[in-house]
Amino acid sequence: SAVALPALSQTEPQQIKWRMATSWPKSLDTLFGGAQRICDRVTVMTNGKFTIIPYQAGEIVGGLEVLDAVQQGTVQCGHTSSFYYKGKNPTLVFATTVPFGFTTQQQNAWLYHGGGLEVMQKVYADFNIINFPAGGIGAQMGGWFRQEINTLADLNGLKMRIPGLGGDVMSKLGVNVQVLPGGEVYLALERGAIDAAEFTGPYDDEKLGLYKAAKYYYYPGWWEPGLTLDVLVNLDAWNKLPKEYQEIFQTAAYETNLNMLAQYD
Repeated sequence: SAVALPALSQTEPQQIKWRMATSWPKSLDTLFGGAQRICDRVTVMTNGKFTIIPYQAGEIVGGLEVLDAVQQGTVQCGHTSSFYYKGKNPTLVFATTVPFGFTTQQQNAWLYHGGGLEVMQKVYADFNIINFPAGGIGAQMGGWFRQEINTLADLNGLKMRIPGLGGDVMSKLGVNVQVLPGGEVYLALERGAIDAAEFTGPYDDEKLGLYKAAKYYYYPGWWEPGLTLDVLVNLDAWNKLPKEYQEIFQTAAYETNLNMLAQYD
């Protein structure tokens, strides 16, 4: 006799299309490439049913406005550095890095196995957002300076691009702190609008051409011993995703977090 076959599932998700704002210019193929990797992996793992298009800084919103865009639902998700938004809640810097803090490996241990991610997700819930680690950079350099720095006095009045708690420390040392997205750093340095800038390290700094605008390069960047990037997702959009797609998205972010550190190393 014929064997009855189970009915095909009627719950297969319909096509889902998201947009991802980022804090990066496309020229930074490690940083923007991390955002692109999440999108590409989600597409492949869902057989094209869930697609996300990443946009470089300035295409939808400015590089430092990604959190706002995700919170307001202008986009469903964004790839950024949480410490850009310390003015909204200083606790957000812990998702990224703190001066003399963890290496990236220690940061991952805290986030994934020490309760760190649960704590950060509680903070982000206040903004109607859920966050996932999505890119490790490792220790950063101390930055490019137009003049030689020999004493603390040389920092007094210096205009420097530096975000996060590191910026607060430098401010106490007399530095005039500025926060600029990566795509704006070179012009500001070259035109003298700032006297110094830190971004990530040799690979990205060379892509941005910072060595053409300032000749003194210092290390290490004690304010960023192991920086972690985040992908932010609007909670309403997240809660509408099928559970399977939530798992796929988290897996893509996890993979990107580990892969980026290997790229930088």
